[in-house]
Amino acid sequence: MTTEPTGANEEPAPKQDATTRSWLRDHSELGVCVLLLAIGVLVLTDALTMSVDIAQRGPIGPRTVPFVVGSALLLVAVLLAVDVLRGGRGEAEGGEDVDLDEPADWRTVLLLSGVFLAAAVLIGPLGFPIAGALLFWGSAYALGSRHHDRDPLIAAVLSLATYFLFDNLLGVPLPGGPLMGVI
Repeated sequence: MTTEPTGANEEPAPKQDATTRSWLRDHSELGVCVLLLAIGVLVLTDALTMSVDIAQRGPIGPRTVPFVVGSALLLVAVLLAVDVLRGGRGEAEGGEDVDLDEPADWRTVLLLSGVFLAAAVLIGPLGFPIAGALLFWGSAYALGSRHHDRDPLIAAVLSLATYFLFDNLLGVPLPGGPLMGVI
């Protein structure tokens, strides 16, 4: 006669773990809610701690847009969380030609990340016109454009136009770098 083991050595069935994973998989949009909430809090904290002389800037100053954007991010995070918890789900778009079974294109992701990081590091010593041109050209290259004669020219024009728009028309000073005396 054999007996079934009953004691502390038996492992319980992983039903609870599978249930938790299933719930998290069904409510994965809550991760987006947490991300939006964190970014909203960061933007609002930055806007509220910004030192600005109100008499110098007028009633609508540099705090206005970050405050509106941060508040909108918090609102969207809360509304999305409520929708997800009530059973709402994002549906896959039928019109896109995306094969979800294919792995992510990590080469493009890493190239874009490197380009953004390089632009952030180079904007101080090289200035916005040069770092911006490298950002625009590098992004186009990472996303698949191979027009080596046209892309750098377009990137330079976009960067200079953006620099002049922000620096001269909007009054937002951007670092000019070595081109400061030339442009």
